[in-house]
Amino acid sequence: MPPPADAVARGATLAAPPPHLPAGAAAHGGDRVWNGLLVAMGGAILAVVGLVVLELVKVSRPALAAGATQFLVQKTWDPVAGSFGALAFMYGTLVTSVIAIAVAVPVSVGLALFLSEMGPPRLRPVVTFAIETLAAIPSVVYGLWGLFVLVPLLRTVVEPFLARTLGFLPIFRGAPIGLGYLAAGLILAVMILPTVASVTSEVLKTVPASLREAAFALGATRWEAIRLAVLPYARPGILGAALLGLGRALGETMAVTMVIGNSPEISASLFAPGYTLPAVIANEFAEATGDVHVGALAGLALVLFGLSLLLNSVARLLVRLVARGPARVAA
Repeated sequence: MPPPADAVARGATLAAPPPHLPAGAAAHGGDRVWNGLLVAMGGAILAVVGLVVLELVKVSRPALAAGATQFLVQKTWDPVAGSFGALAFMYGTLVTSVIAIAVAVPVSVGLALFLSEMGPPRLRPVVTFAIETLAAIPSVVYGLWGLFVLVPLLRTVVEPFLARTLGFLPIFRGAPIGLGYLAAGLILAVMILPTVASVTSEVLKTVPASLREAAFALGATRWEAIRLAVLPYARPGILGAALLGLGRALGETMAVTMVIGNSPEISASLFAPGYTLPAVIANEFAEATGDVHVGALAGLALVLFGLSLLLNSVARLLVRLVARGPARVAA
C-alpha cells in the first residue's frame, strides 16, 4: 500500500537542503577546507623528511665519493689518516639497542600487568607516578647516574659474577672495566622502560572484559586468564610498544656517550668499550674541520636515518602479521 501523499511531501521537505544553502558548495565547503589542511600537513611532513635526506646526502658526498659500500663495511675510523668506516658504530648501536630491549620489555610488560590486572588500586597511582617521573628525567642525568652508580656496580659486582658463571660464552669474557656495551644497554633499558610500560599498559586496558570473564568461567586462574586470554589479544600492541622503545634506543645520545667508553672497535664481549652512531656524531661534529670529516659524520647520520626507517618498516610489517594471528582473529 503506497504511503499517504502528505507523508511523502513531509519526507521530501525534510530531505531537501535548506533554501539558504547552495546545493553543493556551502554544504561541503568546510569538509573541503579541512581535507585540504590535512593534505597540506601530511605533505609538509614528507617535504621535511625529504629535505633532511637531501641535505645529508649533499653534505656526506665528499666522504662517500670513494664508495658507500666501503664506508658501510670498513671498521677503521681515523680522521687523522682520512679513514672513515661506519661498521663499528653500526655494531655498537645495534648491540646496545638489543640489550635495552631484552632487559626493558619483560620488566615493562610485568609493570603493565601490575597496573592493569593485579596491582592493588591504592598502589597503582604510586607506580604510575614513578614511571612518569622516569620518563621526565633528562638524558644527561641518566648518564651521570650511570657513570657514578651503574658503572662501579658493574665493574665490582655484576661483570665479575657474569665472568665466573657464564664466562664460557664469548659475550661475557674480558676485563670487567664497567664502561662498555653492557652499561650502555642497561642505561638505555631504564630510559625506554617508561615508554614501553605506558604503551603496554594502555594496550592491556583495551582488552575486552568478556575475554577475562570467559577464561574465569572455564575455571582458569588469574595467571592462566592473563596468559591465555589477555596477552594473546594484546600481543600486537605489546610488539608495537617494544619497537617504539627500540626506536628511541637507536637515537639516544648523551647517556650512552657517557658510559659506553667511546672506542670505535668491534668486540664480541659485552664488557668491552664501544661506540654508537649518535655518540660519535655528538662527540666529533664540533671538532670536525675538513669536508671529508664533516661528510663522514653526515654519512653516519644518514645511516642512522636509514636504520630508523628500516625499523619503522619492519615494525609495521610485524604488527600487521601479528595482528592477523589466530588470537586476534578469534577475538
